[in-house]
Amino acid sequence: MTSRALLLDGVGVRLGEVDALRGVDLDLDARTVAVVGENGSGKSTFARLAAGLVAPTAGTARILGLDPVRQAAELRRRVAVVFSNPDAQIVMPTVAEDVAFSLRPDRLGRDETRRRVQETLARFGLSELRERSSHELSGGQKQLLALAGAFVRRPELVIADEPTTYLDARNARLVADHLLADAGHRLVLVTHDLALAARCDAAVLFAGGRVEAVGRPADVIAEYEAVLAC
Repeated sequence: MTSRALLLDGVGVRLGEVDALRGVDLDLDARTVAVVGENGSGKSTFARLAAGLVAPTAGTARILGLDPVRQAAELRRRVAVVFSNPDAQIVMPTVAEDVAFSLRPDRLGRDETRRRVQETLARFGLSELRERSSHELSGGQKQLLALAGAFVRRPELVIADEPTTYLDARNARLVADHLLADAGHRLVLVTHDLALAARCDAAVLFAGGRVEAVGRPADVIAEYEAVLAC
């Protein structure tokens, strides 16, 4: 894995008339990073920046050692994004077709595509559903399908923005276990679930578009809880 996955120096992001991020400095090498904070704190903008979906309007950023402006295409090739609503990511009619669709940019041969899809469906417990309609799955199954579509690409970095929000406890735990598993990828996990954040290697607290705390999850969560108690 590439070291110093997240390196930001004075980064700002302006969206319309709003400064979504302001003067963000961050240097993290942890494999799994939880991002916490209240709504509107800048968490999702930071996640989109890390995924190469928005560009900094001030400062400099390096994600996996790449410039998210000049090397945006390469960054997007090495990063996969998982959203809270899996319907936003499911595009093909059947489960197997949807997973295979994620591989189209890689232009793999038919046999290699089939092998990768089969392996990924098995990994996420979806093999028996391969011919099922993607849009008729349960909420938990849809999120597992979204994960399969992300991981079949073998990304170096997975950005997960509230991936367990709409799931029951069992499916939320299952999705979290897949995301946190040491399977050769880094993880940036935006979440309001502080128990889930505590399972990461490091945590970042955002407030008002700025980084308020960074470090061990227990310490960052304690600082966040103190703010919430005020």
